[in-house]
Parts: sequence; structure tokens; C-alpha cells
Amino acid sequence: MDVASIYYLGVTFLLFALFAVIVGRTYNRRDREKKEAPKYRMMDED
Repeated sequence: MDVASIYYLGVTFLLFALFAVIVGRTYNRRDREKKEAPKYRMMDED
């Protein structure tokens, strides 16, 4: 393999890993907000 192709392959994997981390954090935040949402609704009704 050429050095440039190894470089591009590494950059591609790095970008894919970054994308996976961002998506994982987004879904984790949504799950947390769904679990905490009823607490905030009860506070707003009082």
C-alpha cells in the first residue's frame, strides 16, 4: 500500500470514530432527557 492511501484510510477511520462518538452522546442525552422530563413537568404544574 502507498503511504498516501494509509494516511487517507487513517483519516477516514478517525472521522468515523468522531461521528460515532457524537451520535452516541446525542442519543445518550436524549435518553437522559426522556427520563428526567416527567420531573420537570411535575415542577411546572405546581
